[in-house]
Amino acid sequence: MQLTLWTYEGPPHIGAMRIATSMTDLHYVLHSPQGDTYADLLFTMIGRAKTRPPVTYTTFQARDLGGDTAQLFQDSVNSAYERFQPKAMIVGASCTAELIQDDPGGLARALTLPIPVIALELPSYQKKENWGASETFYHIARGLVAFDKSISAQQYQEMRATNAKQDQKPSCNILGPTALGFRNRDDIQEIKSLLEAMGIEVKVVAPLNASVADITQLPQADFNVMLYPEIAQLTCTWLQKTFGQPFTKTIPIGTKATRAFVQEVAALANINPESFLQSQDERAHWYAKSVDSTYLTDKRVFIFGDASHVIAAAKVASEEIGFKVVGLGTYSREFAREVREAAKLYEVEALITDDYLEVEEKVAELTPDLVLGTQMERHIAKRLGIPCAVISAPVHVQDFPARYSPQMGFEGANVLFDTWIHPLMMGLEEHLIMMFRDDFEFSAKAAPSHLGHSSAVKENLHSSEPQSIAPVVSHTQVNAEIFSGTEPANLWDAEAEKELGKIPFFVRGKARRNTEKFAVEHGISHITIETLYDAKAHYGR
Repeated sequence: MQLTLWTYEGPPHIGAMRIATSMTDLHYVLHSPQGDTYADLLFTMIGRAKTRPPVTYTTFQARDLGGDTAQLFQDSVNSAYERFQPKAMIVGASCTAELIQDDPGGLARALTLPIPVIALELPSYQKKENWGASETFYHIARGLVAFDKSISAQQYQEMRATNAKQDQKPSCNILGPTALGFRNRDDIQEIKSLLEAMGIEVKVVAPLNASVADITQLPQADFNVMLYPEIAQLTCTWLQKTFGQPFTKTIPIGTKATRAFVQEVAALANINPESFLQSQDERAHWYAKSVDSTYLTDKRVFIFGDASHVIAAAKVASEEIGFKVVGLGTYSREFAREVREAAKLYEVEALITDDYLEVEEKVAELTPDLVLGTQMERHIAKRLGIPCAVISAPVHVQDFPARYSPQMGFEGANVLFDTWIHPLMMGLEEHLIMMFRDDFEFSAKAAPSHLGHSSAVKENLHSSEPQSIAPVVSHTQVNAEIFSGTEPANLWDAEAEKELGKIPFFVRGKARRNTEKFAVEHGISHITIETLYDAKAHYGR
């Protein structure tokens, strides 16, 4: 563990809390010190949940460590059961309580409650949030789903086929969505509607909005739809090995991936998807072709987030919109291999890290035209003056919108197109305003045109003194070492920096890089307006 200002993932017990909060009649007793109740705010304030999480904290204090903390935990379990009457309970320890070694699972089982009690062992100092959520979902499924070890997966599959009624629809479960997941609520609605339109019955969606009874019914479906591998892959693999249920591998983010997902689902359900695919209105695909291709093509994009969204976003950016992927990475170390394989497709090296400072350094080095990332990359991009769109958790309150805004399916492809293109378009408008900032109508002191000019502004407009111009702030600097130790702030002459600011922002980064490269190659240690134009002429040949 390391102390940090920001973190992409919390400890694994936060992942367990996400699963408990997702379900309707499950309760989580967390052995934890006073102060860990801060986690409630993740769901009520950031996630906009209507109710607080179904979590009971033992909240032991320093003085309790000299007493019987085990009894304190058992009292909390009894109290939680009597008060909330859950259909099942999970128990575990936070990172601090883990050091006490009170064995929450054994203590809870000793109480012999009349409901299933599932013990979690989540190593707080080795693993993180998504891993904790995945393990919790898996253990809940293992603990609640009844199965006979003497029956093979093939036999279970044959039993489902034998018991199927004539003209029965093919069926599936949707697995992986959770509380605090990025647009999970809307993704479920979109994908469930898509599956039902194909003639497939959705039996269970879990863990989000699932009950304990729902979990017990998971083996009844013909196959599983794995929407979020970080959460559901372990459970889907177990269901396949135990009950012979195949599961989808394609994540339906983007038009091409959604069509591939439909084909994959159709193969599992043994249906023909062609009529369904022909009926889809793929606006994002058409818009991407209709927007000025010289404006979108080869825009340099850096992508960072959880593995599934990063891999999917890179394909959409490269294959559907025409961006050039100049960097991608993930904080999901469990899926580092998949992200590295994806990076090879774009001839870049994957950045595998959970240190936002490394990410910021990489963004500053690459100076992309657009950043697609988490809320951390939103802050990083803002600091560097680069457009940004959020594509992955962790997210903030603005990424739990009241409107319908999926990331998956055909409608999700439309949302992606709008979300990614608008920052670039708005940046163009802002550039035009900057271009005309010397004009009296665009002066910072000019009153709104529909209100008329104030007397103070009129006096300024008729004044012979020049109006002040806001300085152009550089959003990146090259490594000063290649300029013989020159400080970054002194690389560019003030007039040259001002002239650079007149170049449209969407090519300004390229102009800066080319100029600095030109300066290095020609032994120039201080960039002036002449250097800027010489570089332009050099690379314009």
